[in-house]
Amino acid sequence: MLMKLKILMSKLKILIELFITFSKIGAVTFGGGYAMLMILLREIVQNKHWATEQELTDYYAIAQCTPGVIAVNVATFVGRKTAGNLGGIIATLAVVFPSVVIISLLAGVIKAYASLEWVKNAFAGVRVCVCVLIFNAVIKLFNKAIIDKKTLIIYLLVLAGAMTLNISPVVFVILAGIAGIILSVKKS
Repeated sequence: MLMKLKILMSKLKILIELFITFSKIGAVTFGGGYAMLMILLREIVQNKHWATEQELTDYYAIAQCTPGVIAVNVATFVGRKTAGNLGGIIATLAVVFPSVVIISLLAGVIKAYASLEWVKNAFAGVRVCVCVLIFNAVIKLFNKAIIDKKTLIIYLLVLAGAMTLNISPVVFVILAGIAGIILSVKKS
């Protein structure tokens, strides 16, 4: 009986830790899933060791292909890996919790003051900051993803396609996955 209680307390502790961690991430992330990558790398990979950088990169790629918000999907993947289905649910709820509270409080205020010049300027400053956060995340991912000439070729082809074609990112992810498989088979 005591052993079961210890196991239950251990599971409860990790669920609380998931909720607190993803609530903090959700509270300080502006700009969506891409902007949160650096925070996720620090908290999930470096501090908590709930995932590796490679796993986090994979979660981002899968999150691009699945319905929903990237940040929510990644939280679900990490939570499920860490504490099963309940962990996935807790992490998902936790990452959106701060946004729901903040948006509920600000919805009326923003409508009333959105036309003020200082409010417009504040939002312009936040957008610039989010661009920098996204750029930093892209550089970090690029350094981990481009590991040889084959991955560089896939990168360049996807980049050219994304800049010239108007097709879903899902298509690029699927084609890049197929190219990775084909190139690894040819290598063997």
